[in-house]
Amino acid sequence: MSNSVHISLIQDSFLVGDIRANTSKIITLSEQARQSGADLVIFPELALTGYPPEDLLLRRDFIEQIDVAVKQVTQSVSGIDLLFGAPRCEGDRLYNSAFWLRDGEVRGVYDKYTLPNYAVFDEKRYFSSGQQPLVIDIKGTRLAVSICEDIWYEVAMADARAAGASAMLVLNASPYNQGKYQQRLAVLQQRNKETGMAIFYLNTVGGQDELVFDGESLVLNASGELIGRGPDFEAAQLKYCLHDNGDIEAVDTAFYQPLSEEANVYKALVTGVRDYVKNNGFEGVVLGLSGGVDSALTLAIAVDALGADQVHAVMMPSRYTAQMSLDDARAEAEILGVDYRVISIEPSFNAFLETLSEAFEGKEADATEENIQARCRGVILMALSNKLHRMLLTTGNKSEMSVGYSTLYGDMAGGFAPLKDVNKLLVYRLCDYRNSVSPVIPQRVLDRPPSAELRPDQVDQDSLPAYEVLDAILAMSVEEDMSDEAIIAAGYDEAIVKRIVAMVQFNEYKRRQAPPGVRITRRAFGRDRRYPITSGYRRR
Repeated sequence: MSNSVHISLIQDSFLVGDIRANTSKIITLSEQARQSGADLVIFPELALTGYPPEDLLLRRDFIEQIDVAVKQVTQSVSGIDLLFGAPRCEGDRLYNSAFWLRDGEVRGVYDKYTLPNYAVFDEKRYFSSGQQPLVIDIKGTRLAVSICEDIWYEVAMADARAAGASAMLVLNASPYNQGKYQQRLAVLQQRNKETGMAIFYLNTVGGQDELVFDGESLVLNASGELIGRGPDFEAAQLKYCLHDNGDIEAVDTAFYQPLSEEANVYKALVTGVRDYVKNNGFEGVVLGLSGGVDSALTLAIAVDALGADQVHAVMMPSRYTAQMSLDDARAEAEILGVDYRVISIEPSFNAFLETLSEAFEGKEADATEENIQARCRGVILMALSNKLHRMLLTTGNKSEMSVGYSTLYGDMAGGFAPLKDVNKLLVYRLCDYRNSVSPVIPQRVLDRPPSAELRPDQVDQDSLPAYEVLDAILAMSVEEDMSDEAIIAAGYDEAIVKRIVAMVQFNEYKRRQAPPGVRITRRAFGRDRRYPITSGYRRR
């Protein structure tokens, strides 16, 4: 008689705080897995609460709801072993745990060993560390359990191996950033090399505020061979059979090939926009089109995320808007089939200039007048957002946000910023990628010099160095925390480096007031990078 174990990995999304819906999903999908012949069904880290629940974990009523939900799952699932993630309270301690259920009872609990407390993670704020391995027995096969960060270190796998396990089951809520898949695979291969254990690595999917989870679940056999790979940013039930001899076989489950970097990032942005808008209850989005590359890419992302019928685009020309900008914005809207209108800001701009004429008397025009134009547009877009019950998407990119090339309460006004962590050069690469799928962005938009069109003949390079230089300096300064001297030693002009770094420091107050946006790099503005606004520190 074969003792092969059929395992179903549930790569799916679980909305933070929606314990009732998450509980129902776990019960329903467990029953589906049982009916498909699975012996064991596995759900991701903190599937019951969604990840990360943050300070909801400090609420007593939230913890009480979790306890009730764990009991409901325990009583509702039978005929299959179940492993799922949920917080566990014991006395005055809270653990990030995995519950092993069988036929109406909790047969074992694993508490996460290693609590990440860097970048976007704050788990030590809420959880205590576990200290004991958990090895479950399914049809005579001994399988160990671990959670996310544990797999990045040797101890959990070593303890599991010492306890007699032949394979490791890893529950994850591992957020996406560029290159993360390759990092995960390298870590799993290292753990496999150390222990000779097969690894079933299950990750969640979906957007949660600034974070996106990419799935890309992985299965390695005892020899370290990659047997299975889940899709990028999509829900899937991944089925495998662990045979008596240690071989692993995919059962009616495709091996999903990795996407190109541009396709991967684009899908992350689409996922982030879709889930943020829908999970916050908006009927769609509104955004301003300028005829420029950033708003064109944002429009394409919005349509791919929500559908053309849920996107409302507005062109708001001024006296400085070129005819080609008007033409290109209309072309973008028509290609994608969105609701589109043109609302001039000239009447409101003139009204502000008249209102302020006495206060401004004798003073030269400067950035103030440029900012008034941006704020006229912000008021119009926010009014449409209110009236149409649609979230306003901002269109600024990371390069602009880094140096403050944006206007508070103007082009920064909005509910979500899809390109907040996307530098300008990557914006162009993403446009090229999206056009390779189907042409939606006119080539002239990609070829013309970027411009805010807030004064005559203005282009971005009047105020900023070439984006090839700017983005390289910003990557070293913002994402790598390199010193000015190190950046200069890398071959960049000293005066430009010092000016860019000073601009980044000065504009912290703007970024603190910016809307959230999709995190795609290892160091995004927001929960990743936390600098004081008021500070006497100056980088040398």
